[in-house]
Amino acid sequence: MAFSYNKLWKVMIDKKMIKKDLIREAGITSTTVAKLSKDLSVSMEVLGKICKALKVNVGDIVDYIPEDE
Repeated sequence: MAFSYNKLWKVMIDKKMIKKDLIREAGITSTTVAKLSKDLSVSMEVLGKICKALKVNVGDIVDYIPEDE
């Protein structure tokens, strides 16, 4: 499975946030943000924290990319 967090970065730009802001407001670690930057898997709990901090739904920050693409 592959995921893209490009939407997350766009939402953050719209909200004039940087990664340090996301770490602070969502209560996540810099290691987690590094995983997101590399489009690696993170837990649903992490995605939930991000959604709560940004006031968005999970579909607003992540896309599923089928393996054959």
